Amino acid sequence: MRKQPIGFFDSGVGGTSIWKEVINLLPNESSIYLADSRNAPYGEKSADEIRALSVKNTEKLLELDCKLIVVACNTATTNAIDYLRSNFKVPFIGIEPAIKPAALSSKSKSIGILATKGTLSSALFARTSSLYASELNVIEIIGKGLVERIENGLINTPETRELLQSYLDPMIAEKIDYLVLGCSHYPYLIPLLKEMLPVDVQIIDSGRAVAVQTKKILELNSLINTSAEQGSHRFYTNASVDTLANLISDVDFTKEVEFLDF
Repeated sequence: MRKQPIGFFDSGVGGTSIWKEVINLLPNESSIYLADSRNAPYGEKSADEIRALSVKNTEKLLELDCKLIVVACNTATTNAIDYLRSNFKVPFIGIEPAIKPAALSSKSKSIGILATKGTLSSALFARTSSLYASELNVIEIIGKGLVERIENGLINTPETRELLQSYLDPMIAEKIDYLVLGCSHYPYLIPLLKEMLPVDVQIIDSGRAVAVQTKKILELNSLINTSAEQGSHRFYTNASVDTLANLISDVDFTKEVEFLDF
């Protein structure tokens, strides 16, 4: 089982930001990535719909012989990972907004969270926020429309800048010193965010922490690939192959990007 691939799924291409962190840390691991772009964004769907899509993606990755599954989507994690862990035997790694490090590090005691509606309204997010940020001023903003623009390759455009600025303005007004990105698509906006935010605002995403946790769980389950060979990587999307291929073009690994009707 050690040589079997790690599976990843997301409501589209955004989870490639998580994939990059994992593969950079574990270059000998192979992987399979499912971009469910046809159903993006998950953040506007009901909890039952999100769970059903997460089950569908999990079943496809298990058909493809994955040894561990990374739910590279905040919305799917916060709404479905407990169900997945209860109903499938494979280990799961989830991703949720990194509220804890922001809350512990904030000096202004004011932090911003940019996430989807599905994540911000979930029980898991509420528990985490209550545990670590109850004494802070937390400005929660739903990034409506951002996932769709990233899915369509419309990142550095005037319209995206205008939309993003409308979400940042209330946070800037509250003098946040940390911005937590609560969607795996949003790291692709970091170059824009750095231009638009005050220089003293730190941006936090969960990618590195997910990679470290993935390595830990592989080791605990004796699943880590001990081969010295670099892993191979397959990417499947049920929408635009070009958008997915473009977002991973900067990664120097052997990879295949294909359309798959799932």
